[in-house]
Amino acid sequence: MAVYTEVTDEDVAAFLREYDLGEVVSLKGIAEGVENSNFLLSTTAGTYILTLYEKRVAREDLPYFVNLMEHLAERGIRCPTPIRGRDGEALRELCGRPAAIVTFLEGLWPKRIKPRHCEQLGAELARMHLAGLDFPMYRPNNLSVEGWRGLVEACGARADEVEPGLAGELAREIAVLEQAWPRDLPEGVIHADLFPDNVFFKGGEVSGFIDFYFACNDALAYDLAVCLNAWCFEPDGSFNATNARLLLQSYRAVRPFSAAELEALPLLARGSALRFLLTRLFDWLNHPEGAFVAPKDPQEYLRKLRFHRAVRGPGDYGLT
Repeated sequence: MAVYTEVTDEDVAAFLREYDLGEVVSLKGIAEGVENSNFLLSTTAGTYILTLYEKRVAREDLPYFVNLMEHLAERGIRCPTPIRGRDGEALRELCGRPAAIVTFLEGLWPKRIKPRHCEQLGAELARMHLAGLDFPMYRPNNLSVEGWRGLVEACGARADEVEPGLAGELAREIAVLEQAWPRDLPEGVIHADLFPDNVFFKGGEVSGFIDFYFACNDALAYDLAVCLNAWCFEPDGSFNATNARLLLQSYRAVRPFSAAELEALPLLARGSALRFLLTRLFDWLNHPEGAFVAPKDPQEYLRKLRFHRAVRGPGDYGLT
C-alpha cells in the first residue's frame, strides 16, 4: 500500500483549517502509486486527493509540479488542480512532509489496454504537449541519458543476480545510447511517466492525467517513447503494432512531429526501456525487507529493450 506516512484524524482536521473546504468526513489511504503517500479526502465540500510528498520527491521541485498542473488545467487539459489555502499557498506541511490537496479526478485507469485507449491517449498527450509550450518554469529530466550511467554503476555487478551477463549488457547499452542520443529534437514539458495507471478514462474518453511528479522539460517525442513501452506490449511480452500505430497516428493528427522525431523514435524507445529497466533494477537490488511496496520486475523492461534494439525503423511501429 502506498501510504508511507500515517495521518491521524486530528492531523488532517488541523490541516484542513487552512482551507475553505469544510469539515473532514473521511480519509482513506490509496494503495496505488509508489512515490508518495496518497489519501482520498472527503469533506463536507466535496472529494479531494491529499498527497504527502515522500523523500524521493525533492522539495525544490514541488513548485514546478504544482504550477504545471495549474497551467495545464487553465488551458483545458484535464488533470488534478492544486487547491490553494486561505493564504494563497498550495504547498504546506503535514506530519513532517510537504503536502498538498488537489481536486479529485473521476474515472478509472484501464486494467486491460485496448486499441481505443491508445488512440485516445495519443491525441490527449499531443494536446498536453501543446498546452505546455508556454509554461515558463524549467526542470531538467534527471532520468534521461545523462543520469543512466550513475544507475548502471550503482547496480554494478549485482545486476547479474537478475540475469547472468546483465551487467555487461547494460554497460554496452549505455555506451551506445550516450553516443547516439539525439540532442536537437523539439522540446517542451513532458509527463515522463505516463503509464496506464496515470491515465483515467470515463465513458470511453480520457478523463485526465494524474501523477505529474516526474514531469520535466525534454524532447516531446520521448514521452511517446515512454508510452510505446507502457501501452503497446501485451502481458506475454509481444509488441502490439496496432496499439502503437493508433497511438502515434492520433498524436500526429493533433501535433505533427518532424521527420527527425520520427527517425529518432526507435532510439528514444530503446532509451526509455533502459530508463525503467535501471530504476526497477536498482529498486529490486536495494529493496528493504518489510517495505510497503513490492519492487517491479526489471526483466519486463529488459525484454522491451531487446525488442527496440532489433527495430529496423519507425515502420516497425506502424508508421512511415
